[in-house]
Amino acid sequence: MSPASHLIAIDWGTSSLRAALMDRDGTILDRLQSGDGVMAMLGRDYAERFESLFGPWLDRHPTAVVLASGMVGSRQGWREAPYVACPASFEDLVRGIAYIEVEGRGRIGLVPGLVSDQAGPAPDVIRGEEVQVFGGMRLNGQASGIFVLPGTHSKWVVVEEGKIARFHTFMTGELYGLLKRHSILGKLMPEDSEPPFAPAAFEAGCRLALSDETGALLHRLFSVRTTGLFHRFTSEELPSYLSGLLIGEEVREAKALIGDHTPGPIQLICREDLARSYRLCLEAAGIDSAWIDDAAFLGLFDIARRNALIA
Repeated sequence: MSPASHLIAIDWGTSSLRAALMDRDGTILDRLQSGDGVMAMLGRDYAERFESLFGPWLDRHPTAVVLASGMVGSRQGWREAPYVACPASFEDLVRGIAYIEVEGRGRIGLVPGLVSDQAGPAPDVIRGEEVQVFGGMRLNGQASGIFVLPGTHSKWVVVEEGKIARFHTFMTGELYGLLKRHSILGKLMPEDSEPPFAPAAFEAGCRLALSDETGALLHRLFSVRTTGLFHRFTSEELPSYLSGLLIGEEVREAKALIGDHTPGPIQLICREDLARSYRLCLEAAGIDSAWIDDAAFLGLFDIARRNALIA
């Protein structure tokens, strides 16, 4: 089959999907975003939704290659693309692509996730973030280092000589939401909105979490309530303080798991607001960092290019 001239790159996650139509040079010609994440697709027909979203692009470019990463390739998604074991190279990831035939539209490639420490007591998995990491490696020319992908489940990914060697997941974002909405810690916070970021409160939470002198997270968390009761922070500042405690704990645990000696600054791949918070916390921990806005589409493009799917 001759290489195609266009790529439809899809980052199809749990709560939403986003996609880009790209030409053979990697230029983004068009974008779309939808709330049709994997959880919203339960009981619905993937092929029908795919056609409604991407039919117009495929009508214009019928031979376009289609690659999708993220939870669409999970057991709860369209079809499972089995996990590839770490250490994993870019080529290992490409060999693990699972294909779906869509009538009248050809094949859709589902990029596999990765599994770390599969035989150990606590195996870990990523699905979607691996594409961002490989995209980030290509973007900054970095073959070794640490990539951090903050979010609901933050991922700390160790890259060694062009391979994803291992990674660690931290449920930081999910725990923040649960504590703010469903625990006594949230009773002093605004109920129906997320207040503006409060840097001083956030940094205070980070410093406490990074300290070796005041116990661990289960003890420190109650200070969210007491600092509110004794008016050290206002109700609008308390969410930032809680966020600082949790991200600080994440950084402290990650340092213990990965170690302090990393080549170059930690690379953050995330939204700008998350990058701001993590960079403040990493700075408080004495760790240099840099920010990559988004590398998913670049990672998918590189898979297509290096697999000779587009030319």
